[in-house]
Amino acid sequence: MNLFDVYPLYDVTPVTAKGIVVTDDNGQEYLDFYGGHAVISIGHSHPHYINRINAQLNKIGFYSNAVQNPLQKELADKLGQLSGCGNYNLFLCNSGAEANENALKLASFKNGKTRVIAFKNGFHGRTSAAVASTDNEKINAPLNKQQKTTILPFDAIDAFTSEITKGDVCAVIIETIQGVGGLDEPSAMFFQNIAKLCKENDVVLIADEVQCGYGRSGKFFAFQHHGIQPDIITVAKGMANGFPVGGVLIHNSIKASYGLLGTTFGGNHLACAASLAVLEVIEKENLIDNAKNMEAYFRACAAKISQIKKVKGKGLMLGLKFDFEVAELRKKLIYEQHMFTGGAKDKCLLRFLPALNITKEQIDLFFNQLKLALS
Repeated sequence: MNLFDVYPLYDVTPVTAKGIVVTDDNGQEYLDFYGGHAVISIGHSHPHYINRINAQLNKIGFYSNAVQNPLQKELADKLGQLSGCGNYNLFLCNSGAEANENALKLASFKNGKTRVIAFKNGFHGRTSAAVASTDNEKINAPLNKQQKTTILPFDAIDAFTSEITKGDVCAVIIETIQGVGGLDEPSAMFFQNIAKLCKENDVVLIADEVQCGYGRSGKFFAFQHHGIQPDIITVAKGMANGFPVGGVLIHNSIKASYGLLGTTFGGNHLACAASLAVLEVIEKENLIDNAKNMEAYFRACAAKISQIKKVKGKGLMLGLKFDFEVAELRKKLIYEQHMFTGGAKDKCLLRFLPALNITKEQIDLFFNQLKLALS
């Protein structure tokens, strides 16, 4: 049997990884400044993470959600404490797409409406309602296009007001900082206006924090930069440092009932242990403060390179804007400078999504190698 060929692959085969260093099957080391799409939040093979998972695996790795699992409550308590979102309830699943799918479903359950407002260049996943809310025709099958979705540009408050007041909108879903789209974000005023209009029109506001959450923006959640309170928050990528975990944080005003949501693997014992390890390291090592501080250092370094036209993003969710497409630059960085970086829908943007415990010395390594690649 062959693999279903849907991924264009770089010719690199990682076999071990520690910190930001990934080693391939030929012994070549690479510096990882992308973290597998912002997934590696505390560095590869962090000792506390390994010990937490090993200890749990030696007890019990999995049982279904039909029995008690105190680790789920421990995780919910820790997440509420560190995020400042103790007035939410946690539903655990397996991925960002699944988190967004469940969030959209909850919104429709809550108000009985069916249409979703999403935003240009947004990416919310590849499942049914999530992909219908994603601004990418190439990944929307005819089946998905049956969903009722309106996609608007950021900061177009008049168009937004016109759509949300039509009475059929169940949810507004927004990446607080866009990932795949290219690190765009609307103004704080726009966030505050849409939050107000959602409340006035009985519409559920969903903050998609799948990539920008978990400390990456310099706050625990990126929406916290804007003084709003979403009804639902979705998380995934950085949540468990590579273990497949997703989560839906649901405001207390939305009531649960048996059978409303469900999952086979979500919230299993190993997933909870991995997620708890990440939160414990974030807290102990002050990684949210580090993300904020390293942003300032990164911007200062970028300002010294004339080919860089703009730095986008917040914290350690950053992008370098050039006046040329970066696909060849990324290849050069991989094969000659031995560094992993990311691209975006904006083909002139190089994305930088390292582990949150990155140091100034490692950022210096990045810019030194970037200069060589640009020369």
